[in-house]
Amino acid sequence: MAAWKQIFFALVLLAVAAAAWVRFFPGAPEVLSSWGIEWAGAATQRAAGPATGGEGKRGGDRSGPTTAVVSATVTTATINDRLQAIGTGRANASVVVNPYEAGQLTQLTAAPGTLVKAGTVLARLDSETEQIALERAKIAVSDAEAKVERTKALRNSNAASVVQLADAEVAFHNAQLAQRDAELKLERRSVVAPISGIVGILPVEGGNYVTSQTVITTIDDRSAIVIDFWVPERFAGAIEVGQSMTATPISRPGRSFQGTVSAVDNRIDEKSRTLRVQARIDNNDDALRAGMSFQVAMGFPGDVYPSVDPLAIQWGTDGAFVWAIRDGKARRTPVRIIQRNSEAVLVDADLATGDQVVTEGIHVVREGADVLIASAPGSAPATPAPSTGNGS
Repeated sequence: MAAWKQIFFALVLLAVAAAAWVRFFPGAPEVLSSWGIEWAGAATQRAAGPATGGEGKRGGDRSGPTTAVVSATVTTATINDRLQAIGTGRANASVVVNPYEAGQLTQLTAAPGTLVKAGTVLARLDSETEQIALERAKIAVSDAEAKVERTKALRNSNAASVVQLADAEVAFHNAQLAQRDAELKLERRSVVAPISGIVGILPVEGGNYVTSQTVITTIDDRSAIVIDFWVPERFAGAIEVGQSMTATPISRPGRSFQGTVSAVDNRIDEKSRTLRVQARIDNNDDALRAGMSFQVAMGFPGDVYPSVDPLAIQWGTDGAFVWAIRDGKARRTPVRIIQRNSEAVLVDADLATGDQVVTEGIHVVREGADVLIASAPGSAPATPAPSTGNGS
């Protein structure tokens, strides 16, 4: 085949491809207009003409055919910032019980899993030595008290001096202090519960020799559970004490507990860039245990953005946009999508509450074209879009 024939067929194919692109690509007329090619306007009119059913003029307006579209009203919505974190629960108060002194366990009076009150005796150590010391202290107190009485009688008859009486009274007070010390040492041979709560497993038995470092048991106050969790630093300024939260046990995903933030740390951890937060949830039915893991959820009110129907969002070479109806004409308005919901899309755009955006008939809408707002299925008859221009 001759070279001129190949060139001719190539030009024909290019022309056909260009015509198809102008005819079927929605953004082609705008692109051609930006290049200064006026033929794009004619293509736009030809594409828009059939949608008007041959009745394109509106009140004598000769600017071009009118396109019938269905529109939706722009509203506003608040984007909710949601925090989710994993935390660990602990008892409202937890105490490890150790004896004050070393000795042999003679009795365990508490059982694991029982509820005890503060001051309840949990175990007793051998106390013969302390009992003897207490008896000796009581005798010393009686002797010192009798000596004071004798010295007072001698002082009344001037047989004893003021100094002797003062010495006798000092000895009496020292004997009383020695008795209190002996009583305290005897009391500390009994291991008592420092708080009210549930007794844990006792790792010792009667007859064991224990020291002040030996763990007798642990006591947990499970009337409430405190959850420790860590949040990203961007939430540091949003979390405050008293805010509500929801905690879901990882082991029981079907049940959630409501609680409040009880404490917020005063600094960001520089290694993990997180902030430590504590929340408190009630455990009145004793369904939770210390050490359980929880999924914590919190919601924070965010910024307000225009909300449009998802059908109004279109995409072009420069990103997302909507066709806004202003003064009866279609205006291409760029948008930045902030959040997609099931029934609306939150966008960042030059839109105000009450504006109309095209949701149906978008494929025949062109920049600056007159539009007629048609009725959606089941709504009132079509009404013209408001226009500030005067028809000729």
